[in-house]
Amino acid sequence: MTGDPDGMLSWDESVFRNEGVFEVDYVPETFKHRESQLESLKYALRPAVRGSRPLNTVVRGPPGTGKTTAVQKLFSELGVEAPNVRTVRVNCQVDATRYAVFSRLFESVFDYEPPSSGVSFKKLFGQVADRLVEEDEVLIVALDDVNYLFYENEASDTLYSLLRAHEAHSGARIGVVIVSSDLSLGVMDELDPRVQSVFRPEDVYFPVYDAPEIADILGERVKRGFHDGVLGTQELDTVAERTAESGDLRVGIDLLRRAGLNAEMRGSRTVSEGDIQEAYERSKYVHLARSLRGLSDSERGLVEVLAEHGGEQAGDVYEAFHERTELGYTRYSEIINKLEQLDVVETEYADVEGRGRSRSLNLAYEPQAVLDRLE
Repeated sequence: MTGDPDGMLSWDESVFRNEGVFEVDYVPETFKHRESQLESLKYALRPAVRGSRPLNTVVRGPPGTGKTTAVQKLFSELGVEAPNVRTVRVNCQVDATRYAVFSRLFESVFDYEPPSSGVSFKKLFGQVADRLVEEDEVLIVALDDVNYLFYENEASDTLYSLLRAHEAHSGARIGVVIVSSDLSLGVMDELDPRVQSVFRPEDVYFPVYDAPEIADILGERVKRGFHDGVLGTQELDTVAERTAESGDLRVGIDLLRRAGLNAEMRGSRTVSEGDIQEAYERSKYVHLARSLRGLSDSERGLVEVLAEHGGEQAGDVYEAFHERTELGYTRYSEIINKLEQLDVVETEYADVEGRGRSRSLNLAYEPQAVLDRLE
């Protein structure tokens, strides 16, 4: 090691005051630059405090713009101020079917998981609704990353069951907040007419943070997460610039944490520009890593095939996929569409001699970067 010994960490020291501040799911005490969105959400949820069904709401915006944090913050406040209101956030990247969503609701209402088999959806649904009526509770369900329910063609059935609960179980009061990061998804257009007629949501949009807002938010994290003097003004500006380029605040939060870990690896009390650059090479893939995390085995298998056959025609890619998984073309096409909606795959149509219009497939990232994050 080189440099001033006084600038080196001892074995039992850390650059972090609170490393948890740099977790992506950390809910900050002060939630800046989203005042109007919070007020719109409060307006929609306020009827629940009075014992009525809240207004249904669609929360939209690009990844890393504070949507989930806003919902978590308001749900936390309701948990303290409104004992008659039960709030449940469902991660639809993990729970991407109607049955899985209601299993999560059952677990919240009864404090234990439902049996893994042998219970029909109707019975599961009925037990949840009956308990809400018995306890005189209003339920607010946040379907986070609801786009995954759409990708699996489960959104309409899930919302229909939630929104029509009061018809099958008199006195049941359920409101729905759906959160989507897929701006190409027309939520209302994709829903069945039977759902459209009862959903009629409020719309709350979360735009990308601008550069000064990013610097302000990350600066607050630095104060809470690092010891004094660990990250200088110039280094913070570099992190903010990188984050603004990506448009995703999560990149900056992850970048701060990794840069701090890099400094500790060197035994240094301060984060350098080199620490930041090295960290960025991993942090820039935050969105990719998150998208890949929720894929099934067959979906991951297709991603691996694309890493090996990028740029080839869709039919040729299918042959390799079928050989690996034995799945048919219909399922293959569904997975391609899902990966394209997740911005993992890019498609391009071209005229091919003797074959007419044909579609070629490519990963949207360097194949090795994708494979590294599948492990």
